[in-house]
Amino acid sequence: MEKIAYASLASLGEDFHRAFESALSHQQKRFGQSHPMFINGHGVNSTSGHFPDVAPSDTRLVLGKFQSGNREHARKAITAAKNALAIWNDLSWRNRISFLRKAAELMTSHQYELAALICLEVGKNRFEAIAEVSEAIDLILYYCQQMEANNGFEKPMNGSRTEKTKTVLKPYGVWAVVSPFNFPLALATGMATGALLAGNTVVFKPASDTPFAGLRLYELLHQAGLPVGVFNYLTGSGPAIGAELVENPDLDGLIFTGSRAVGMEIYRRFLNKEYPKPCVAEMGGKNAAIIMPSAKLDEAIEGVMRSAFGMGGEKCSACSRVYVHKQILKQFLDGLVEKTKAIKIGSPVERDTFLGPLINDQGLAKYQKAVALAKREGNIVYGGHRLTNGNFASGFFVEPTIVTNAPKTSKLFEEEFFAPVLALTDVKSLDEAITLANGSEYGLTAGIFTENGQEQEEFFTRIEVGAAYCNRRGGATTGAWPGVQSFGGWKGSGSSGKNALGPYYIQQFMREQSQTMMMPEPTGPTQAPQFDAFQRRGMDHTDAVSPHRRW
Repeated sequence: MEKIAYASLASLGEDFHRAFESALSHQQKRFGQSHPMFINGHGVNSTSGHFPDVAPSDTRLVLGKFQSGNREHARKAITAAKNALAIWNDLSWRNRISFLRKAAELMTSHQYELAALICLEVGKNRFEAIAEVSEAIDLILYYCQQMEANNGFEKPMNGSRTEKTKTVLKPYGVWAVVSPFNFPLALATGMATGALLAGNTVVFKPASDTPFAGLRLYELLHQAGLPVGVFNYLTGSGPAIGAELVENPDLDGLIFTGSRAVGMEIYRRFLNKEYPKPCVAEMGGKNAAIIMPSAKLDEAIEGVMRSAFGMGGEKCSACSRVYVHKQILKQFLDGLVEKTKAIKIGSPVERDTFLGPLINDQGLAKYQKAVALAKREGNIVYGGHRLTNGNFASGFFVEPTIVTNAPKTSKLFEEEFFAPVLALTDVKSLDEAITLANGSEYGLTAGIFTENGQEQEEFFTRIEVGAAYCNRRGGATTGAWPGVQSFGGWKGSGSSGKNALGPYYIQQFMREQSQTMMMPEPTGPTQAPQFDAFQRRGMDHTDAVSPHRRW
């Protein structure tokens, strides 16, 4: 089966819709079943019972029942991963690539089924769902390419006639991978693939709102032939598993994607160990778009609308604040309201839906908090309501909301609500806009619309984010792709400074070892010139070749 690629996403046709609808019908046959955790290759049920995985578009639909895991399950999974390390490390990095590429092939053969599941479990529309599956596949393939391009991260160093030296990046050991609800396949796949290709084993905990997508990832990796214990799957709706992952001394690394509050708590607690261990926290954003007078307004309006309201604003890269030059504020706002009014809100499985539901009642509460703040401090020019009539009655559906006239110091411009609420204000200059955009504890993404070359250069020079965009109609601050745009945050948006989807990502899961092999000393006529060369530099020949010399 041909993979839907980055380029082909823009032209999904009737063949896609037919394949999606067929897969949706097939996927529904698995709904309502009970699913175990998988530890050391065995299905494990919990004595603590299970929790339901419901569709946010219709909470009466139970997609599956998943185990309420506890700390003991987490401990067993960590032990299993630790015991599997030797087997996984005995395989060369080339063999590990083979396993992961097989997983990508399997994911491709199930891409429509996976998209249908994500559509229902997360509430993404068809386009967003198949885009996530395609991204997950490309993450595997791109990271495999990076391993090959870097020869498994083994590089020769500058030795001498008597020393052969090289540097090697080696795995840390057992990694916990904790994934978010909003990209339950792509982000889980990317984090797990990075850890696995580096030679680590994994204990995987998906978000409790999206355990089914995580289960499918486990099943595909299992089908690809990963050795038993290399990848373990845990579920739970409470804090028990998370506490064990943070505190267990046998974990060698942890990677988390989610909110800043949770990420910082994990980061502080995980680092409180007997010695430092890597903790990668990929956190939220309060992403700004800047609109200047020279912008092509139709591109700016569409780019902001798609970025702010795509997937209900439940993306860490979603645009949630806009700084518009005062000369074009009215034209931009009028066009944005008109564009937003045309959004189709509805069931995510319907082919013409743009905006589906929020993920759960907590997501709804965040939306309502932002709306209440907007009513107190600004003017809501569009939206602001929960939708409860007809087909909306059993889901978490809301209107996209546009807010103006709030103070620039309002929390509407500072707090991440993770909801389709967009705050706009006017600025007098690019300098003011960039200063306001940078005046945030977050630093994930930002975008600008301008045709002025000097303004473009100044934006890229000064903006304090990990991913910056200029004139991006498809999404003012959203839409990174493996090998095309690396994606990660500065400041309160990320802890590592190395972006996912990019060429430096896998290195986070590895540590460096310098290896020096002493070679036989040269004999014969070549020895004297070498000795003379060392003497000319003021060095003693014995010191120069000694393994105990000081640097």
